[in-house]
Amino acid sequence: MRSAAAQRIDAIWRIESPKLIAGLARMVRDVGLAEDLAQDALVIALERWPEVGIPDNPGAWLMTTAKRRAIDLLRRNKLRDKKYEEFGRGSVMYTEQDLDRGMDGEIRDDLLRLIFTTCHPVLSQEARVALTLRLLGGLTTDEIAHAFLVAESTIAQRIVRAKKTLNEKRVAFEAPVGEEFKERLSTVLEVIYLMFNEGYTATSGGNWIRPLLCQDALRLGRMLAEIAPEEPEVHGLVALMEIQSSRLKTRIGPHGEPILLMDQNRAQWDQLLIRRGLIALERARALGRPLGPYALQAAISACHASARSASETDWARIAALYEALSRVMPSPVVELNRAVAIAMAFGPAFGLQIVDHLMSEPSMKGYHLLPSVRGDLLAKMDRIEEARQEFERAASLTHNERERDLLLKRAAEL
Repeated sequence: MRSAAAQRIDAIWRIESPKLIAGLARMVRDVGLAEDLAQDALVIALERWPEVGIPDNPGAWLMTTAKRRAIDLLRRNKLRDKKYEEFGRGSVMYTEQDLDRGMDGEIRDDLLRLIFTTCHPVLSQEARVALTLRLLGGLTTDEIAHAFLVAESTIAQRIVRAKKTLNEKRVAFEAPVGEEFKERLSTVLEVIYLMFNEGYTATSGGNWIRPLLCQDALRLGRMLAEIAPEEPEVHGLVALMEIQSSRLKTRIGPHGEPILLMDQNRAQWDQLLIRRGLIALERARALGRPLGPYALQAAISACHASARSASETDWARIAALYEALSRVMPSPVVELNRAVAIAMAFGPAFGLQIVDHLMSEPSMKGYHLLPSVRGDLLAKMDRIEEARQEFERAASLTHNERERDLLLKRAAEL
């Protein structure tokens, strides 16, 4: 069993490592080297802290230790002598007093630079996710691999290739400005939401949800909201994840089986997370700009959260919000969700018209939720045999074992 000191150090590392790597990356202008230096500092901490005790400000201790390692490394590399001299003369060691004198702004800027670097468009989506979870989430390669059900060696290769690509493409360690900031921000938000969604409804494997992945995505979202407080979509995404997270405990039964929204025990929804989500949504609205895709989805989730029972849900308002969402983010998936809302508000026949139209959409051909929704609407219209066939078809398309069992069960019940 690991010692209590080692467990405390792990917890400290999760909190401090993003700031540490971000600060070091600004200094050495190399994300890979920054992570190596941070890891060196962690190894030293694991050796010393159990004997001498954890310092009052572990973040400052880790930064000072890592920076000394950086200076030693640059000293040994004659090709970097000039860089070392500038670095050594122009930088001072971080101390607790330095932090007390107000380095918060600098740390926020460094974190913003780091998250825009790990989510840079030169990287593949898979690489962005892996690198962001590694450097900003503080997860090990094993933890990332477990979250996405892939081999640890695959994640390790993605991270190594991502760092190499950033170096080869000479990606600057800086946050974009102006219009480029808005364009790149959407990529960052996409990465965070992809992590959350994979935790909220796993695409494959034997578990319906992976709560730890949701928690890490939410932590990154909250961090981003602190360092980019003037961006409404950042608050919108946080609001969406907060409210969705409030349902996690009620989304599975005692044996891990999925429990759909309409069947969940709303008394067990986490009211603190709902309140936090509503506050974040209000922050997005207060910035005075039209609501974007994440804020609109958060508003939809807020409708569910405010209904004391499934029967009290304002489905007409949800349908209207999906209509607004379809204008800012046209998508067959959005249309499918709008069809569900319309069916709930005005009757299954109206929703089925939209769903039948989507059946000819090429991008929806392998999307298991399309026949699943169609089966549900057909069942409500007493077209039982058609509904059964749709549920079986949906089961054949999903890669999640729990979801497949649920769909086959619904087919059998019909």
